Amino acid sequence: MVRTSFVEIQSDSHFPIQNLPYGLFKPEPDSEPRHGVAVGKYVLDLSVIASAGLFDGPVLKNSDCFNKLNLNKFVGLGRPAWKEARATLQKLLSATEPTLRDNPSLRQKVLVPMVKVQMLLPVMIGDYTDFSASMHHAKNCGPLPEILRWFHIMISATSVSPEDKATQLEILHPILDLLAAVVGPGNELGKPVDVNEAADHILGLVFMNDWSARDIQAWEYVPLGPFLGKIFDALEPFVSDSPKKNPPPFPYLAEKISKNYYISLQVSVKPAGEENTCIVTRSNFKHLYWTITQQLAHHTINCCNLRPGDLLGTGAISGPEPESYGCLLARVNLEWTKTFTFRWINSVHFWKMETKLLLLAVARGMVTLLAWNLLGKDSPIAILKTHCCWFG
Repeated sequence: MVRTSFVEIQSDSHFPIQNLPYGLFKPEPDSEPRHGVAVGKYVLDLSVIASAGLFDGPVLKNSDCFNKLNLNKFVGLGRPAWKEARATLQKLLSATEPTLRDNPSLRQKVLVPMVKVQMLLPVMIGDYTDFSASMHHAKNCGPLPEILRWFHIMISATSVSPEDKATQLEILHPILDLLAAVVGPGNELGKPVDVNEAADHILGLVFMNDWSARDIQAWEYVPLGPFLGKIFDALEPFVSDSPKKNPPPFPYLAEKISKNYYISLQVSVKPAGEENTCIVTRSNFKHLYWTITQQLAHHTINCCNLRPGDLLGTGAISGPEPESYGCLLARVNLEWTKTFTFRWINSVHFWKMETKLLLLAVARGMVTLLAWNLLGKDSPIAILKTHCCWFG
């Protein structure tokens, strides 16, 4: 039987009771950050839930993890805490559960209209690594070595306008990237994570748009490679087989059960001055050659330690057809000055300023949505890494 909620949730909502992604928000501009999950058109305030003693399981009952300034402590508690929190929240939001449903005063405190909140970066990111895990992307574009800095990771719609004219960008290019939030308990320095246990170190996925400043890369790329320009419980019903590996991977990457997820991905663009949007690419998470668990295991095989809040980027997620390329660079065949003409939109020189971008990921009833509205033409944008405010 399909689980339903007493909270009014539209049939096309991105946040049904089956989703419940985590985030960090402010209910008022001058208020402290609060932990929440998205449900329908509301944010469920986990700080209030915790203060009311409604997290009564063995792991979370005496924990202060939902009263911190970010979600790092919660994600570091590991799978027992994640499962307990999800089960508690789904029960409290259930149509048959009276605790919130029949308590108007408490219900008003815990359900904050989403239109009134300000979303914040949910975790304090320690380290960030961007993999290249798509065989189709590798064949189309080749390897892209990167030097990465976590402080270039920002929440959606954050804008940075550089004062130095040399860093002002005319050609921005998005890469369809889906991020894994790597969470506790982490691993000790020098102790690799077994690939068959790696799933216990991944709380969930977050949508990320990996911006590349291609006009900077055009002169920077050779010979050093890009630098300035390119500085899982809820998903179980959507498991799909991962691509067969040829040749077989090394033993440390050999999974007993190798699985991807069937998540449809889509990018749409609305250039400045246009009334309509156009779909640029459709791809699927299932196309990743290396699974996120293999990526995590590979990250730790050289004795590197991971910590709660670290992020692992999958790299561009491309399919076999041009319409499924997750990187616009592949669609213009590495010609830096070439324009790409959409079906009915005027020629677009990669992404110009004042362009609105919409990223969509759908696993049947589970959706993550991210919309972008870039700065005006007089304030060139210099976003290098940005990601969605909800994850899980």
